[in-house]
Amino acid sequence: MIIDNLREVENKIKSACEKVNRNADEVTLISVSKTKPVSMLMEAYNGGARVFGENKVQEIMDKFEAMPQNVEWHMIGHLQRNKVKYIIDKVKLIHSVDSIRLAQTIEQEAAKKDIIMPILIEVNIAEEESKFGVTEDETEALVQEISNYPHVRICGLMTIAPYVENAEENRDIFRRLKKLSVDIESKNYNNVTMSVLSMGMTGDYEVAVQEGATMVRVGTGIFGERNYQI
Repeated sequence: MIIDNLREVENKIKSACEKVNRNADEVTLISVSKTKPVSMLMEAYNGGARVFGENKVQEIMDKFEAMPQNVEWHMIGHLQRNKVKYIIDKVKLIHSVDSIRLAQTIEQEAAKKDIIMPILIEVNIAEEESKFGVTEDETEALVQEISNYPHVRICGLMTIAPYVENAEENRDIFRRLKKLSVDIESKNYNNVTMSVLSMGMTGDYEVAVQEGATMVRVGTGIFGERNYQI
């Protein structure tokens, strides 16, 4: 079932790319495996999935040891500063940086390991009270300040769009994030690229791809409904 779901998502990404004359290779599918057991992750892995997203530090730590070493881990959830040290050398990309204090902690922990940590700035484009992220208006100032950190590399932006029944309702959200990334890119800040746009989830990733997403985060569409009791 998981492999079939994976193929279906991959085909939909390809189809969405074709509609806007994009190459499907430009889009990375992140299999969002939060709350799922390693056995299910391995099923996806055996179907070709190599990039997995988790929103809890503990799950990354547990699964990092249990999964093959060529898996690429992405931290996509809200990250507490006191937990940065546990994943700083385990994840390929942190999607959810939304404050100077968090960026400072990442800088400090990355310096200790002598690595450069790629991050995305989380933008709450829809300004939902229940979501983390900086506002559209605050984003550039945050980028400008973090750009001075030698062990942090800003690679783009991320957003979690509102839950909607009709994915078209989020098209403007994705369009605005894309425009924001283009605007920031044009300023040529040191240590900053806007090569990554992480946007779109199970319900709306096809629209996100059409609007320029380079990473989509799909969990339910691959693994089925999540069990939040565990």
